Amino acid sequence: MKAVGARVPRYDGVAHATGRTEFVDDVRVPGTLWVKALRSPSHHADITRLDVSAAVAMKGVRAVITADDVPLLEYGHLSALGIPADEPLLAKGEVRYKGQPIAVVAADDEEIAQAAVDAIGLDLTEKPALFDIRKAFDADAPRIHQWGNWYTHFEGGMDRRQIRKGNIEDAFDKADVIVQGVYRPAAIEHVPLETQVSLVVPEANGRLTIYSCTQALYFSMGVVAAHLQLPLNKLKFVGGTVGGGFGGKVDTATETICALLAQKSGRPVKWRWTREEEFLCSSTRAPWHMEIADAVTKDGWILGRKMLTLHDSGAYSRFSPYGLTKHSFHHTGAYSIPNLEFDGYVVYTNRVPTTAMRGFGVTSVSFATETHLSRIAHELGVDPFELRLKNANRIGDTSPNQIAYTDPSTVPTILAIANALGHKLTPDYRAMTRDPRSGDLLPEHLVAQIGSTEGH
Repeated sequence: MKAVGARVPRYDGVAHATGRTEFVDDVRVPGTLWVKALRSPSHHADITRLDVSAAVAMKGVRAVITADDVPLLEYGHLSALGIPADEPLLAKGEVRYKGQPIAVVAADDEEIAQAAVDAIGLDLTEKPALFDIRKAFDADAPRIHQWGNWYTHFEGGMDRRQIRKGNIEDAFDKADVIVQGVYRPAAIEHVPLETQVSLVVPEANGRLTIYSCTQALYFSMGVVAAHLQLPLNKLKFVGGTVGGGFGGKVDTATETICALLAQKSGRPVKWRWTREEEFLCSSTRAPWHMEIADAVTKDGWILGRKMLTLHDSGAYSRFSPYGLTKHSFHHTGAYSIPNLEFDGYVVYTNRVPTTAMRGFGVTSVSFATETHLSRIAHELGVDPFELRLKNANRIGDTSPNQIAYTDPSTVPTILAIANALGHKLTPDYRAMTRDPRSGDLLPEHLVAQIGSTEGH
């Protein structure tokens, strides 16, 4: 309890400030091999020839692996949760994004490894590529995934994440104004100071010790074990300091390949991505396309919302179905909207696969909903803070998936922002709380959406 209310120095602060913190790349093991990858120069193509014989024969090359060397080629981080695997560890038969790894070399030093990569014979037959998620549904769009151009494995065989609540048609019939908007936040690169890196050491007892910069140690352990078809007790993961992740290091980018190379060579293996690889080949926050139409009364109540979301997954699924699910649960933002029609799609393109970043699935829709609320306020000519306070979630209101809120923070947060900005509110709005709705704050259109908070 000594720490409660006290100024406690960061346990790692001095080491960070003095440069003594040890990261994965600081771990040194004698005899470590260095890794380079043959990456696809094409966005979308069939692999018609892959010849690694020249690389294998080079002096100083200790191991070369392709898709044929992977015991289980396809396994996803969320396979255990029922999201089918679709991404091969190394490309086989085709490539779906520029930079996709095809073959990987472990050699005595980086120069030899790169020379061996350059010696690999590769022939590709180009195929049409798709980059705009809005065109994925067109009849003449190139097909880039075995399931089609969007994910088709949501519960019940659904090809979208769908939410229906209340009576959306009635809400739009009763609206005084329909306010529409389209919001398209772009891809964002995480840019960690530490690039993707791991070191795998084969031990005398047959175990593999894996030094990893992963943000998700047990996810990564499970992924490596599944690809290698090994029990978990054959792996020892060493985590620790991560030199920046922000969501991008939930991907198991280097560990599995290093483990395969360590097995094949019998030597420690390290793969440290270059800054160029980090920019061109690592996952990004996904681009989104969000269309919102709100049914609004002239006095500022939001009666209903229709929303269409397209989530750019890149060439494979990875975490995208999970991200879209979170997105769908938050598509009303911090506000109570009783009538909803939401359809969200995970769409495939020939971009690098996208992944988590800071509030995965939620921050993007928060940008859209808050921008849209400001647009509504402008259309109606009302105070944007008062519009938000009126529609803010309160205890007993229900979420898009009809979970009753027990501890919503919307009202106190908006009041704190208004106070910090010196924004003047009328006394009625200044006195608002998050307490259950009553009186003027419980108009007829919100009665049916109130849920029970008993037992929570």
